[in-house]
Amino acid sequence: MDIARFNADWLAAWTAKDVETLIGFYAADCRYFDPQTAAGIQGHDALRPYLTGLFGATPAMTYTPDETWPIPGGFCGRWYCDVAGAGRLRGFDMVLLDGDRISHNEVYVHQLPQE
Repeated sequence: MDIARFNADWLAAWTAKDVETLIGFYAADCRYFDPQTAAGIQGHDALRPYLTGLFGATPAMTYTPDETWPIPGGFCGRWYCDVAGAGRLRGFDMVLLDGDRISHNEVYVHQLPQE
């Protein structure tokens, strides 16, 4: 798998706020963690409404891949996110894969100082 291409395509779906395309990147029984879901959510049935609500509550966001590197069972990827009217974030994903689908995703985010 070309992890840089996978990551870029996945982040493009985040930028587009395309829930159904994003769901397609995840295994049916995936585990997802971000700062709002520290206990995690599991599976498409929980991820779909979470993403729908998240995207409905947030302004336009543009994700730009920065760097990816392989780890056993998946990859890590660093990115930047420009949030309309709210500044810039730097984030990091730890991704474990089951074949070509994400089985485990942990998201870490930092607000960057405004320039």
